[in-house]
Amino acid sequence: MSKTKLVANWETLQRIFIRPEDDTSQAALLKYMEQILFGLQDFLKENVGITEEAGLKELSDRFRNFHIKADPARRLAEVIRGIIEDIAPRAVNVASPYFIGHMTSAIPYFMVHLQTIMAALNQNPVKLETSKVVSIYERQVLAKVHRMIFSKPDDFYEEYIQHPDSTLGNFVEDGTLANLTGLWVARNTALNACDGFDGVEQQGMAQAFKAHGIERCVVLVSQLAHYSLRKAGGILGIGNQNILPIEVDSSSRMDNKKLLSAVKSISLPGSKTKILAIVGIAGTTETGTVDDLPRIADICAENRIHFHVDAAWGGPTLLSEKHRYLLRGVERADSVTIDGHKQFYMPMGCGMIYFKDPFLMDKVAYHAAYINRPGSVDLGRKSLVGSRAATSLILGSALDIMGSGGYALLIDHGIETARAFADEIGKRPLFELVTAPQLNILTYRIVPESIRDKWERADTDEKKELTSLLNRINIRVQRLQRQSGKSFVSRTTLKRCWREDIVVLRAVIMNPMTDMSIINEILDEQEEIYRQLAEHAI
Repeated sequence: MSKTKLVANWETLQRIFIRPEDDTSQAALLKYMEQILFGLQDFLKENVGITEEAGLKELSDRFRNFHIKADPARRLAEVIRGIIEDIAPRAVNVASPYFIGHMTSAIPYFMVHLQTIMAALNQNPVKLETSKVVSIYERQVLAKVHRMIFSKPDDFYEEYIQHPDSTLGNFVEDGTLANLTGLWVARNTALNACDGFDGVEQQGMAQAFKAHGIERCVVLVSQLAHYSLRKAGGILGIGNQNILPIEVDSSSRMDNKKLLSAVKSISLPGSKTKILAIVGIAGTTETGTVDDLPRIADICAENRIHFHVDAAWGGPTLLSEKHRYLLRGVERADSVTIDGHKQFYMPMGCGMIYFKDPFLMDKVAYHAAYINRPGSVDLGRKSLVGSRAATSLILGSALDIMGSGGYALLIDHGIETARAFADEIGKRPLFELVTAPQLNILTYRIVPESIRDKWERADTDEKKELTSLLNRINIRVQRLQRQSGKSFVSRTTLKRCWREDIVVLRAVIMNPMTDMSIINEILDEQEEIYRQLAEHAI
């Protein structure tokens, strides 16, 4: 039987817009969606690769079609099969308990259900006319997380949870936009209206510098700060070179003595430089460490500087009664970033920014005649983003389903397993722990005993050569383990006390199915890869 030609006409458009084209398409959809909705982990295990490295040249050659055909190219059933058979096997199974290299992991199966409902409703919280109750619900979710961070008394939330003029926070797409929003508000607060000047948002940086008698604005951050902060410097017009890194101490935390020294130096009488903000990190991307937030808060308070905390990674730790102390001081921040798609275990595309002062976001309010009009209570009035998905539905529902106790179990598992991982590294002569875990991230590297012995007797030049050799070894082992396709640990480069860049292996423990038996398998595999390399003289 000849295949029916696919044609784009009004009849077929109406059919595919409203329902599957035919029984075959519906059967294909149901076949896979049933597996995904009710057996997500099994589906991923069966259909998705782990970290197997397919040749990028080969993959690129398969996807070189840049024409959009006038008529449909494939039926829904064919498209679904194509995704499952051609795309999925060459994607990365981030849900595998052997995948411990990045801040992306398994999501609870119910997240797929919630994501599906969110897509079906297609609400746009930019405006009440495209969301109505969803915007009201979003205010409730924002208040819950705001209370988790700032612990204001109940009467504060009773007043502001649905206060039409207040803004406890915003949902955005990721931590990058959340950090940008925090610094945007900090910039507008510091360069506010004065003496005939309408404010930096209205008149721009040149007029702001002139009105405030300055020539430069800076933001002080840890040298381990996320690169989104440098992006913010470029976007906000202060220049990314003015996002000034402060060296870290031996615990990979921002060195507060050097921070204070920098603040004093920049703030000398007659200085033409203004500090817009100091950023503390609650869970650095590379090492998972938490800066000394109480001391940074003191420095900011003493010098009247906006205190922003990037807690994109570590924020949900506040739900753990056992480990929330690690984020002590975050409640003193002026603004805080949290990512939903990290340790709230949501699908990709949920970032959040919170402000202690419910009216601080007035500094970035915008209006338009057709939307977010003056006097409206639309959430889009004070937001960097416009139209967006109603991810508050997912987070709010997840908090109901999991409870703080359920999330605490996940947080505690990650931190405690990371500590056990560090202990195991200490028992294995081939490995050296580089940064001990504060939260659930640690770094380590392969250091063969023969090189350890040479290191003890080496001078500065010889140590540089040995460091270069160790870097090559760790890069090679990491690549070979990734290519083997069974497990994955990432790598990064850190600067240590002897000022040489060292390559380290980086592990992120956030999958509840990852336990010490799996970690031991991963370490065993790394040891075996190294032994095989050593036999062939690296």
